[in-house]
Amino acid sequence: MSFLPVTFYLGVAFLVFIVGLYILLAKRNILRIVLGIETMLSGCNLAIISLGNRLAGTGIDPLAQSIVIISIAVGAGVAALAVALAALAYRRFGTLDITKLSELKG
Repeated sequence: MSFLPVTFYLGVAFLVFIVGLYILLAKRNILRIVLGIETMLSGCNLAIISLGNRLAGTGIDPLAQSIVIISIAVGAGVAALAVALAALAYRRFGTLDITKLSELKG
């Protein structure tokens, strides 16, 4: 049974983080921005787990597991709150475009 090296997982984590950063910077829709943030969070979680596996040697470090589990729970709460706020913004202003919403400041 062959295992992939840790650098492979770190590379994938970096790639996932970069894709999330692109989504965050390029998109104007609030829901897509939330999706980009969650994608970046997934990349960070993958990096933490892969480094925890590297440092523990035989298994995954329990500290890394607990950090990632807490991060997933907090990320889910933040995403739920952001989607709820986006739904309220759409109901009130009729758009999810952040450029149009920023023009409504007054």
